Amino acid sequence: MADEQTSGTWRRRLRSWAPALIGYVIVFGLLTVQDRADRPPTVAYTAFETQVQAHNVAEVYATGDSIEGKLKTPAALPGGKNGETYRKFTTERPEFADDDLLAALQSGGAEVRATPVVQQRGTFANLLISFGPILLLFGFYWWTLRRQSAGGLLGRRAGTRVQPGTVRTTFADVAGIDEVKDEISEIVDFLRNPGKYARIGARAPRGVLLTGAPGTGKTLLARATAGEAGVPFFSASAAEFIEVVVGVGASRVRDLFAEARKVAPAIVFIDEIDAIGRSRSGGNLGGNDEREQTLNQILTEMDGFSGAEGVIVLAATNRPDVLDAALLRPGRFDRTIAVQPPDQRGRREILRVHARTVQVAADADLDRLARSTAGMTGADLANLINEAALLAARRGDEAVTGQDLADALEKVQLGAARQVVIPEAERRRTAYHESGHALLGMLQPGADPVRKVSIIPRGRALGVTLATPETDRYGYDEDYLRGRISGALAGMAAEEVIFGVVTTGAESDLEVATSLARNMVGRWGMSGRIGPVSVLPAEGDPRMVGVSEHLLDTVDEEVRRIVEECYVGAVKLRREHQHRLESLVTRLLAAETLDQAEAYDAAGLTPATA
Repeated sequence: MADEQTSGTWRRRLRSWAPALIGYVIVFGLLTVQDRADRPPTVAYTAFETQVQAHNVAEVYATGDSIEGKLKTPAALPGGKNGETYRKFTTERPEFADDDLLAALQSGGAEVRATPVVQQRGTFANLLISFGPILLLFGFYWWTLRRQSAGGLLGRRAGTRVQPGTVRTTFADVAGIDEVKDEISEIVDFLRNPGKYARIGARAPRGVLLTGAPGTGKTLLARATAGEAGVPFFSASAAEFIEVVVGVGASRVRDLFAEARKVAPAIVFIDEIDAIGRSRSGGNLGGNDEREQTLNQILTEMDGFSGAEGVIVLAATNRPDVLDAALLRPGRFDRTIAVQPPDQRGRREILRVHARTVQVAADADLDRLARSTAGMTGADLANLINEAALLAARRGDEAVTGQDLADALEKVQLGAARQVVIPEAERRRTAYHESGHALLGMLQPGADPVRKVSIIPRGRALGVTLATPETDRYGYDEDYLRGRISGALAGMAAEEVIFGVVTTGAESDLEVATSLARNMVGRWGMSGRIGPVSVLPAEGDPRMVGVSEHLLDTVDEEVRRIVEECYVGAVKLRREHQHRLESLVTRLLAAETLDQAEAYDAAGLTPATA
């Protein structure tokens, strides 16, 4: 690992110095080419004697047998290019030459010098070649520091200014969360008519925190608020404020709020604020930590402007439980709005919004689709409509049909079908496993209706059984949860009774059953031995504070008891309805996929009488 880190460090250094090295090579190459272009031709000694006898030599410089000279009048020399004349030249005097060269030069009026006549380079060129690399390296280093400095280029990229009218999203594009829109409409009214509130002495909230699961539309709602109010919208992710150099994030925050004040009224939106706004009580942040300095700067900026300035901060997070208390106090984020997944009516409205940009056929029933998508968020529904449109385009349809929507829902909920060859014995075992799930769902009182049963491999599963409620449910009693556990274990029960073995196909079923039982015991007070006590930490928090080892052991025993009781009940119910199971398996092996009506018909049941 250390070698990999060292190698990565050297690679980063080489990349950082590459521009300076390339610049040095270019400059040196240009000087070399110029040097070669200025170099005088080398001529034969006899040609030099000819110029001496013609009294055409003005200056010479000699070291040993090497002679450099300059002519009075440019002449075509044998060592140069044809047709070109030269004033400067070099030559070599043979050792056997016995002429009196000095006397001949003096008689021709030539000046004999003790310093070179022809300089290879000028003083500036020599200095540039000697100190050029150092200057280039220092220049690149200075440029890098400016980029990383708090007031440099990177420090001014914290927010992106959007002029009024650029944000075209409005409340008409947001559906399914009417109660949230009603609450946020007050912000829009304040931005449009601040004088109405100022006359009474009221002020708008400085900050509004949008909380909710991913995909519920928090960012979309923030953009719609700015678009509805027609004000500049500054958007930034909290992760953009964090840099290696301490102080960069705080500078970006200052620049962001300074720009917002210039064009107030305006909205500043910070997405995923938990990236920098986590609680400091855990000791994870040091006094000089970049994250804490950025958080402190946000707190200071939110304290530094008044409601009259018209700057409102919107922030979004799906982890409000980890935010620092100083961030949530009144005067900063005064208001917290929970954005929940939509109900059935909300899902219908969201589907209609996204279907506006898609050609939808007359047989596409969005109301039925909304009933079958319980628990889906706005992002899930947008993806569902897009998947249906892609399927319709691949099939050559002119519009999205009801079958396209059904197939897209199946793909989104169950996964894409895999084209694999399953041995007949494995296929039959899978049919019993899925039929066990489906039959328990049909027979269990209060269970969710079975929508589809399939033994076509999808994703990591060899088969799937889909059951969804008719209406949205927000609270679950113990009987319903036990029924869920029995249904999850029914596939494994069918395999064990029919084949006498348990396969790895029950892995996800066991995870679901164990998780439900553990929550029943440790979080929802559905165990007589534990009582109405919550002993499990909050989701995402691994810490177990104030819980004894004995109590945790008791929780494990109760979880095991509930799961075993549900498993025994699943086996008993399966034995009592063996004929229904065999009929369902036969139909499933023949058709591979059964919809709701086909599955209930094969089991001899109906959703109303099951």
